[in-house]
Amino acid sequence: MAERTRIASLDGLRGLAASAVVFAHIRFFYPVEAYWLNVDVGDEAVALFFSLSGFLMAALYSQRPFNAADFMVHRLARIYPVYFVSLLVVFALTAIYGTDYIYPIIGLKEMVRHVIMLGSSGVYWSIPPEIQFYLYFLLIWLWIERPERYSWVPIVTVIALVVSVFFGFPGPGILLPSKLHFFLFGVIAGRLHVRNLLPADGLFAGLAAIGLLLFFFLGRAFFPTGIPFWGSYSLAPSLTAAVIVYLCAGGSRLPDRLLGVGPLAYIGKISFSLYLLHLPVLFLGMTWFATMLGALPALVLSLVLAYCVAALSYAAIEAPSRTYLIGLWKGRIGRRGDEHASGTRAG
Repeated sequence: MAERTRIASLDGLRGLAASAVVFAHIRFFYPVEAYWLNVDVGDEAVALFFSLSGFLMAALYSQRPFNAADFMVHRLARIYPVYFVSLLVVFALTAIYGTDYIYPIIGLKEMVRHVIMLGSSGVYWSIPPEIQFYLYFLLIWLWIERPERYSWVPIVTVIALVVSVFFGFPGPGILLPSKLHFFLFGVIAGRLHVRNLLPADGLFAGLAAIGLLLFFFLGRAFFPTGIPFWGSYSLAPSLTAAVIVYLCAGGSRLPDRLLGVGPLAYIGKISFSLYLLHLPVLFLGMTWFATMLGALPALVLSLVLAYCVAALSYAAIEAPSRTYLIGLWKGRIGRRGDEHASGTRAG
């Protein structure tokens, strides 16, 4: 239901999406004669991440008083420390292995692009539109809080969406216009959720959530159309992803029990580290162990290591750095409040 502060089923959905990305990248390191290894679900997984982001921004912040600085500090504290560490890892692997590394970051210019979140090597292409959406969400948040004053925001948003649909969501994938619809449908789903306008806590909603999720991931594999996932035809996937997120968050027992408990929910917690670091771990694992153990045992060991490294990264980098940076921010705000109060009393 809308009043839940943490939605365990969405943790599991995030864990499933992160694991789908890992699965999609196996083909870079292992012979793919087996049909099931040729199923590419990476695009669908990233689409779910985008929709989840829009949903959670709306669900977490749209009912709070507007505070842009606090919002951006919390968002950047959540993603940037482990993002930066992963960049250092990839930069080091590029220096050691050169272009043999699967997605190298070559030269200082490319490194700077990635540091300022405008890079596109490997999985990093999805980070720039995420950050750009954070900035755009501030406008949406202002409109939700003060609709009379910011009535132009939905108008501009609809125009931008219509133009993007008309031109087939053109432009580089690292720019928000090409992915805006995924975030916006997620925001709409998040607002519907917090206002409980369309309850989705029944058995039918749960069955629909799981059925639609399976279809979303496996539909193109069993019914190939040859139609690209992104670009002109991505309006349907963006709407589907938002519906899946909405139904999974609705409180129905089925998605809660299948997605919200056990290892899958934990993988959701460490999903960002897994997303950023699985390629370096798989590359090193297959480089070091394939000759010694054989391809399949090396792959299994590398996959286990990828999840272990993600768990370690979450415990040693993500969680403590976020706590530390947010603590610094809150301490600074507190000191400002004390100084203001002292100045008021002195005056």
